[in-house]
Amino acid sequence: MALFLTKDLDDDGHSRLGIWQITETEEQLRSLSSIPSDELEEISFIKSESLRKQKLAVRVLLDSMFEDKVYLSHHDNGKPYIENNSINISITHTEKYVAVILNDDYEVGIDCESLDRDFSAVEKKALSEEEIEDLDDDGRNTQLAIYWCAKEAVYKKMSQYNVDFAEQIEIDDFHVRDEGELEAVFTDKDGYEQELSLEYMTFDRHVLVWISGE
Repeated sequence: MALFLTKDLDDDGHSRLGIWQITETEEQLRSLSSIPSDELEEISFIKSESLRKQKLAVRVLLDSMFEDKVYLSHHDNGKPYIENNSINISITHTEKYVAVILNDDYEVGIDCESLDRDFSAVEKKALSEEEIEDLDDDGRNTQLAIYWCAKEAVYKKMSQYNVDFAEQIEIDDFHVRDEGELEAVFTDKDGYEQELSLEYMTFDRHVLVWISGE
């Protein structure tokens, strides 16, 4: 088993983070998970072996984070939910890692990316003029990856359609560290602003960003 990390994100245990490192074969992941037959059939139709393994690893991770068997489903917009539990959940996966964040009370968001990717397109695609001005020459790709993951995490938490990442999600200036905190502002279509606090960590050439509270 390759449970990479689980930790409580608050003192009361109402919010938890879990990370699974995918080291198993597809057959091993199938045997480790208690995945329902209908979901297993759906996964079997996915052409990419890597994506099939990521989906299975999410199920294995959920099994390790819940005492009772849970049934994972998705809303029409792709947002995940647990059919037999009211807990809030967000999921992210890469070729090597899957991660899940849970919260009893508040909507959550999480995103992970490999730093082996080139994130240069993020600058024009998702950053405001102010954010572009805040970019550093050193560690630029990592900084762009954190920006992207942070905006994805905000997007997942807010669960609104047609969000303009550059205009509606603003991340305060930050300096890249192994782990840290970020401050963001989400502006909805009516102009209402909501301040959000995020956390991030870098590990094994990956970036993970999450929002665990309100």
